[in-house]
Amino acid sequence: MTSPLQTLLAERDWLLADGATGTNLFNMGLGPGDPPEFWNVDEPAKITALYKSAVDAGSDIFLTNSFGGNAARLKLHNAAKRAGELSRVSAEIGREVADRADHKVIVAGSVGPTGEIMVPMGQLTHAIAVEMFHEQAEGLKAGGADVLWVETISAPEEYAAAAEAFALADMPWCGTMSFDTAGRTMMGYTSADLAALVEKLPNPPLAYGANCGVGSSDLLRTVQGFTATGSERPIIAKGNAGIPKYVEGHIHYDGTPELMADYALLARDSGARIIGGCCGTMPEHLRCMREALETKPKGSQPTLEEISAKLGGFSSATDGTGDNEAGPTRRNRRRKT
Repeated sequence: MTSPLQTLLAERDWLLADGATGTNLFNMGLGPGDPPEFWNVDEPAKITALYKSAVDAGSDIFLTNSFGGNAARLKLHNAAKRAGELSRVSAEIGREVADRADHKVIVAGSVGPTGEIMVPMGQLTHAIAVEMFHEQAEGLKAGGADVLWVETISAPEEYAAAAEAFALADMPWCGTMSFDTAGRTMMGYTSADLAALVEKLPNPPLAYGANCGVGSSDLLRTVQGFTATGSERPIIAKGNAGIPKYVEGHIHYDGTPELMADYALLARDSGARIIGGCCGTMPEHLRCMREALETKPKGSQPTLEEISAKLGGFSSATDGTGDNEAGPTRRNRRRKT
């Protein structure tokens, strides 16, 4: 059976995903260290407002407030047994918002990393990881999610465990890694490595790509790393809105809506089919991204020099594959105001 996301991808050249979850919830009053997933039950009106703000800004896809909703992370808040419940409620709220939208919207069930390190370097076994991801997947499925969406993954073993768990839940899925260490994930994986991995999985994702990381320039270089492999699977780009700054007791991202509009166009021209934002990305960024994508014609793939000229320099010399040169590094970044 064709999933709603596959149908929409067949109809459109690009889809706009949502922006930040944490940044927006902090602006609504979420305290540092507080688990956002508790708000699915305790502050449902605010979670509804979060989802609706993305939809109203033009998003075709939004992620549920369930990123840290697995048993390992919730255990830190004495709530491991609530993993299924909190994930289900996050999707139920999302389903209501999507069903009332004036355009077709995909509810993507967010699944973040367990926060633990897998064997042999750590204590987390494959079987336990699959069990935790499966529990969350079943909750999101029961709540009405259209697709599961694992994100910010660093280890291929955890990515593969999520894929297995999603097969057990009989749910389509997408998956992104975070390439935040000189073009590699924290565990050393490159864009080429991920492109190869997804094709080897018994249950491959509908789309794959990168989210979060260092900055939008680095993320787009990673996107071009995916496309350089010849992969025909849809690519996801969800970059941060600029670079975080600590201002008056709060983390502030310096990326303007205009900068994120440039990023969206460069992401599309670099080969991404699903384009959104991550940390710091607010509804005003999404509106500018949507307008740019709708009004600016598709161009040729930008060079790395063109990317750095518009978005700022890269944080490292290469993307980890050894196949490119970066252009200006982050210290030469031109801030757009």
